[in-house]
Amino acid sequence: QVQVVESGGGLVQAGGSLRLSCAASGNIFSIIAMGWYRQAPGKQRDLVAAITIGGTSRYADSVKGRFTISRDNAKNMVFLQMNSLKPEETAVYYCNAQWEVFGREFESWGQGTQVTVSS
Repeated sequence: QVQVVESGGGLVQAGGSLRLSCAASGNIFSIIAMGWYRQAPGKQRDLVAAITIGGTSRYADSVKGRFTISRDNAKNMVFLQMNSLKPEETAVYYCNAQWEVFGREFESWGQGTQVTVSS
């Protein structure tokens, strides 16, 4: 089992920045990738950014050039630096961990952290 806990959400004005953190615990050596998703009210949960254990990252087109995902393997943490935030990016942001045991893949979700961008 892998558990993840997010922190760092809050209220920010449009154009501002926030940094989200995600701490993983449990069977951390089974983790193959971690990522950030967001879900606005009435909308589906969408990928924002993800990073593999090898360091390969990918981003939603809408955040490229503004958001940066990074990891600290020693601390079992993943971060999302969000710059130039827009009001439409107001959402609950979730940390996700993908992990593998005996060839089977699983995923774990955090409880989410609210990000509110005011105009």
